[in-house]
Amino acid sequence: MLTLMLSIIADFPEYEFVIAGAPSLERDFYTSFLDNPNVGFVSNKTYDLLSMSYAALVTSGTATLETAIFKVPQVVCYRANWLSYQIAKRIITLEYISLVNLIMGKEVVKELIQGDLTTKNLKSELLRILDGPARKAQFESYYELEKKLGGKGASENAAARIVENA
Repeated sequence: MLTLMLSIIADFPEYEFVIAGAPSLERDFYTSFLDNPNVGFVSNKTYDLLSMSYAALVTSGTATLETAIFKVPQVVCYRANWLSYQIAKRIITLEYISLVNLIMGKEVVKELIQGDLTTKNLKSELLRILDGPARKAQFESYYELEKKLGGKGASENAAARIVENA
């Protein structure tokens, strides 16, 4: 998906795209993507990167929730092997794939899945969250999400309760 995600770089020359390297992949994997001077790379510093990001293209998983917690507008990108996707689609009957949308029970972040994950759609959706009502709506939903997750300090409160009851 990284090749597709980076296919829109030329459409956004005023922005720097930065790849957050996955811990499971060696830096060599990313070398071919770093030829463009508008593409940076960080490894093991995802939270630092999110704290400075204006928007993000994110693959599904916990990364979508982490991105929301950092209040970074995002587009969720996911494409699986066709056969695996067809099997999963028949077994798993969820309306959404991202944790943000699943927790909120509504579309907060746009999910570009399988055939919807195209260069055209990526460009369009990124434009939507860079400025305007869609960006504002994500921020507002992120504050609702934070409340739903227990607000600031929820992790510490949960840990304290676990220790109390141990």
